Formats: sequence, structure tokens, C-alpha cells
Amino acid sequence: MGRRARRAGRRTALGDLRDRPAQRARLLEVDHGRLPAASVARVRPVADSARPPVRSRARIAVLPIRFATIARVTTAIPSGLRARSADPWRDTDVIDERAARFGQATTGIVALLGVLLGWPLAWALMSAQLLIGLTLGRRWCIPCVAYFTLLQPRFGEGRLEDARPPRLANAMGTAFLGSAALLWWLGVPAAGTAIAGLVAFLALVSASTGFCAGCELYRLTARLRGISRTHHDRLDPSDLPDLDGAPRSFVEFTHPLCAECQDWDRRLTATGDPLLKVDVRDRPDLARKYGIALVPTVVAVAPDGEVLERLAP
Repeated sequence: MGRRARRAGRRTALGDLRDRPAQRARLLEVDHGRLPAASVARVRPVADSARPPVRSRARIAVLPIRFATIARVTTAIPSGLRARSADPWRDTDVIDERAARFGQATTGIVALLGVLLGWPLAWALMSAQLLIGLTLGRRWCIPCVAYFTLLQPRFGEGRLEDARPPRLANAMGTAFLGSAALLWWLGVPAAGTAIAGLVAFLALVSASTGFCAGCELYRLTARLRGISRTHHDRLDPSDLPDLDGAPRSFVEFTHPLCAECQDWDRRLTATGDPLLKVDVRDRPDLARKYGIALVPTVVAVAPDGEVLERLAP
């Protein structure tokens, strides 16, 4: 068989092997002299009715991209992180403790930069931002938006706590930083720098250690004005219809998203004494009546409602 005949036979084989890429590649290598002709088996023409259906190359090409996309999405969600249980824009009664510390870090850094650079405008701007966040809500708080949209989805939700203590801390930061800027512009830069330096120190300590001076002040006032021997030494049994007359029962003012409240639930249930939980969202009237300024608030009561012991805060 001449050279032209052999080439014609190979062209016919290639035409019949559209759906056999491996054999087609070997024939091409033979045609270019990279493989001996004996290594390729003779290919018989296949009738159209016996040929397998032609598969869509476009569909095959899409599959690797699709799996790669799924892999990227899967690896973009870190495993073992706590899913978000509180909506940061609607559940404003509680706050992620990491969000509070991130806000304190932002306040401390801005205040410290103002001290080091002698720039009171930084204190005024930070004070204004805190005031806007306190009055208009978290959607207008730049550190809050940054944390809840950028950091929390990546690192997961932290422990939830009552939002009122950090709110008082932010209010104190607003007042002190505003006063520092005002004193600087009134010609008393030393006093302004001292106040701003104190704010920077306390804010950075709170961000790094979790000790928040403003939060502790709020908790102290909550203990003083809440259920106590001085203010409320007895709970009205008509407010607590589920008291069953046990010698000692626990009453817990709680919030469904409060992490510390859940810890108290487990501890009180383990004692075996009756536990009555009052959700402050459903009964804000009782929270106001008994001065519940912080959750959880836990007391032990007698059958007539007399407060035997205050356990928290």
C-alpha cells in the first residue's frame, strides 16, 4: 500500500473516531512519527446506527468549573464556627462580645492617635460617630458595620451578652472624647490630652482583656437599683402564677439570646428546685417594675414571694 493510501486510511479512521479521543491521539502521534504504526490497532468503520451518541463537549467543559466553584464556596466557610443566632440589626437587646471589643479597639486607637499627633479633631470625630451610633442604631455605627459584615461572617459569632453595659461605655466615651476636644479648642490642651489619654487607655484595656470600666459601672448600678433588700425584697406572687409553693424556688429574668442566661439555666436546673423564667422581651412591664437593668437576674424566693437570696448579677 502506498503512502497516500495509508494517509487516506488514517483520515477515514480519524473521521470515525470523533468519540474516541484516546485512539485519535495515538493515530495523530503515528502520523507525526512519534509512535510506530504497529502500536495502533486497525480501526474498522462503524455504522452510524452503532455509534454511541455524541456527548456535548460544552457540558463536559463546564463540569470542572462547577466543581471548582463548589470547592471554593465550601472552603470559604470555616468549619467549627458558631453560626449567627442573633440578627445584629434587629436583636439589639444583645450584642456579640467581640463586636463590643472591636468597637472599643477602634475608639482606643483613634483616641491614641489624637494624643500622639496632637489632633483634637480625631477625638471630636470619634465622639460624633459614637453619638450617631447610639442615637440612630448600629447601621450608622461604622465599627459595628465593619464587624458584622466583614469579621463576624469569617470568624463566627462570639458569646452574646446584654447590650446595655457596652452602650453605657460608649456613652461615656462620647462624653469624654467630646470634652477632650472642647478643652483643647478652649485653650486647655493639657487637660484635653489627659482625658483623651485616659479614654484610649481604658478602651484598649477593654479590647485586649475584656475588662470594660463602663460596663462594670453599669453592672454596679444595676445591683444597687434592682431587686435587693433596699428596693424589692419581695416579688408579687400574682406576677408569678407558676410558683408551686415549694420552700425555695428560683426566678430568672432572662433573654432567649443571652449566653450567660443559658449557663444559669443549666446550673439552676441541676439543683432540682423549681425554676421560673421571665423573658424580659415578653414581660417588659415586670422588668420595669422590679428594676431589671441586666440579664440574667436570678433570685431565690419563698412561697410568698419573699426574696431569700440574690444570685445574679
